[in-house]
Amino acid sequence: MTSADLLLPEYGPRPHHRLPAAVVLPVSGDLLPDLGEQLSATTAALDLHGHLIVLVPAALGAAGRRRLHTIRAILESDRIALVETDLPPLAVALLALQLRRLTGTDLGPGVVAGAARLLTYYLYAGAVLGSVTRLDRVEVDLKSHLRSWVPGAQFAVMANPEAGLAEVGPHTRVAGPNFLTHLAVAAHGMHDDWVREDLARQWQPGQVHEVPLPAASTQWWGNHKLVEFAAYIPDIGVLYRLVTSVRRESCAWCGLEVIGDQCLFCSAQIALNEIGLIG
Repeated sequence: MTSADLLLPEYGPRPHHRLPAAVVLPVSGDLLPDLGEQLSATTAALDLHGHLIVLVPAALGAAGRRRLHTIRAILESDRIALVETDLPPLAVALLALQLRRLTGTDLGPGVVAGAARLLTYYLYAGAVLGSVTRLDRVEVDLKSHLRSWVPGAQFAVMANPEAGLAEVGPHTRVAGPNFLTHLAVAAHGMHDDWVREDLARQWQPGQVHEVPLPAASTQWWGNHKLVEFAAYIPDIGVLYRLVTSVRRESCAWCGLEVIGDQCLFCSAQIALNEIGLIG
């Protein structure tokens, strides 16, 4: 369970007559070293849930990626979807939470897997850093590098949906969502006043939630002291409407109902001229 599991209330019980169509396993740190143990755990999850959706962060190393592909190859590869994401850790945890919520609806695993890519565009993720000298996820200009050496300097860095960087000050403005969100804030070694007050005043979230910093965040942002934040859609009804507004097709290879241009379970391509919005 990630820290983000505590952010949102349950939106009613799951139907008793069916198991979730998919579960989400956010991979954010070192994988278990024992392949046999991982195979047993994955097999048990497949037996229980039927399908697995694995969010694979860009920061995961080559060894971790090989392990995931090995597990999928040994087991049933068309029941495990590996979904690449370059979101920062807090946003990955929130995306995993949103997908878990969607598995409690009538959406099938192929649609939920495709929703991982769709919902990424509705996550506003960034951090406040005291230095950008070791930040390699967002482009940093020479002026900002030099300002990092000034005591007390702080930077508001956006990673998604668009990258951006600005020095924190009384007139700092950060482009945010134009729809209803909640704001998750995870501070470590720094005060989160600017995020909870100035940024929240700009973005107008319905609620602000304080959560623990994900373990992978310090490495992702290149700082041991930071305040990571992410604005996200908390309402399962809104998430459901967003996903169901996209045209669904049946995968010609495995038969799953999917959204997007590819089935993320069997990797079959969907004809591009078949993709579109209902309207």
